[in-house]
Amino acid sequence: MFDRSGSVSVGTLRAVLWDMDGTLLESENLWDIGVKELSLHLGGPMSEETRLATIGASSLNALTTVFASLDLDPHPEALADAKAWLYSRMGELFAAGLPWRPGAQQALRTVRSAGLGSALVTNTDRELCEFALDTLGRGHFDHSVCGDEVPAGKPDPAPYLRAAELLGVEPADCLAVEDSPTGAAAADAAGCTVLVIPSLTTVPESPRRIFRTTLEGLAESDLHALHRQEIG
Repeated sequence: MFDRSGSVSVGTLRAVLWDMDGTLLESENLWDIGVKELSLHLGGPMSEETRLATIGASSLNALTTVFASLDLDPHPEALADAKAWLYSRMGELFAAGLPWRPGAQQALRTVRSAGLGSALVTNTDRELCEFALDTLGRGHFDHSVCGDEVPAGKPDPAPYLRAAELLGVEPADCLAVEDSPTGAAAADAAGCTVLVIPSLTTVPESPRRIFRTTLEGLAESDLHALHRQEIG
């Protein structure tokens, strides 16, 4: 169930930082619908290569990727219009219901019962994150950090650094839970140990990253062992 990519010096586990789309919620499939419809709205179908490049990306990076794939000029007004269209559509999709990833609900409860800090760290803007928090339950988190609330989104470490700051802990004392290369890179760069639960894309190995096939069966003792990388 566990696999280790290496080992690095870590602190004492004090908080768990959660990615949202594809990690806690099976929402990447909804984003798949939304961004593909956006591509058609802008003038053409989306290739699989382009779709994969948008997974886990910030809104700006994802939209810029879509514009480039269609050979469109990504001037600010056009990007703003495209974002408004996409977020309107995603709001409809989110409102229709957000399914959980296997084991995610219990994992959130485990972290809470362990007395650890907990923060949601997502590239999704606050507007849509609020829809998701209705499903996730705000009580599972001490804080949430959204893509439009930091200077740069993932893969920049800023979202994870901000979450650690809000929780009053060092990044080395955090276990970040991610599913995408973009998110794992952000948490890695921030100095967190990264638990990768792969979803739609393959995440490269790294000394700070530990891989698990699912969140199901995750116990408090597992969280500490994963953070210390005492695996295998």
